[in-house]
Amino acid sequence: MNKNKPKPADFSFRPSLFIRNRHLQSILASSRLRSFGTNNLLKTSQETIINTSGGSRLLAFISRRLNHKGLIILIHGWEGSSSSAYILAAGNFFYDLGFSICRLNLRDHGDSHHLNEGLFHGALLEETFEAVSQLAFQTGNSPVYIIGFSLGANFALRVGRKHSENPVKGLKHIFAVSPPLDPYKTTLAIDNGLSFYRKYFLKKWKRSLATKQRLFPHKYNFSKLLQAQTCLELTENIMPYFPEFTSYRDYFNLYTLENEFFQNFTLPVTIFIAEDDPVIPLEDFYKLKENNFFKISRQKFGGHCGFLDILPFSCWHQEKIAATII
Repeated sequence: MNKNKPKPADFSFRPSLFIRNRHLQSILASSRLRSFGTNNLLKTSQETIINTSGGSRLLAFISRRLNHKGLIILIHGWEGSSSSAYILAAGNFFYDLGFSICRLNLRDHGDSHHLNEGLFHGALLEETFEAVSQLAFQTGNSPVYIIGFSLGANFALRVGRKHSENPVKGLKHIFAVSPPLDPYKTTLAIDNGLSFYRKYFLKKWKRSLATKQRLFPHKYNFSKLLQAQTCLELTENIMPYFPEFTSYRDYFNLYTLENEFFQNFTLPVTIFIAEDDPVIPLEDFYKLKENNFFKISRQKFGGHCGFLDILPFSCWHQEKIAATII
């Protein structure tokens, strides 16, 4: 039996009882346990720098297959990277199914802080869209799919919306796993939920900023900022480095996605969201109206970017996507 054979496209996520806890699901999503064993993806991975017309440079890793079924572009979450466990797990899964894989880093994620003097922020859509467009063009006439996770899912959705105005060659489907629709609410959920999440994201963000300061000491001094105790406090305090935004609420609004945003897609878009996601407010998804192109797969369990089961160990959203595109 082919262990990678996709399950029927209409199956729901019903995890084993002892792995249903939403925090366990969320923690396991980024656990290195997911990347144990043979990873054929990494054996063929090639580093590439994507230069955009705006002068920015993004780091990506591409694993190509001959006679592939298409290219899948994976976009990680906030303070994740092309080496995050969920990215490596998804990449290897789809690579073994016959797809070429690109693991795209957003600015200042992974080992890419040196590539751009300017700081990352969540509204940097243009350079991400151009990177996706270049990758798709280089693929020739093969189909292209995007799978985004968390903040990367928010980026993927915005790429899909921009595609309706400026088509990306070969782009066939956008998949968004646990996307934040309102980054302000998500930031509050991180700060006000279990302290684990706040400490986890603050530690990684502060480490990223310290790296940026070390590389560009003439431009950045984050000494006071790094004393922030919450993600919202740090967001508010870093705003002077982004004079184009009048306030942090103005900044958040630039990538807040409301119902109107989802009504004009020209290609299939699928969101996967769990009712028990600890950092994404579910009520925002009840305000969205599905249509011929836009679908939401709401599951009772799954946590944040989890959807994992054991015995055998599997990832539901990977199997669901595979059943859709194969």
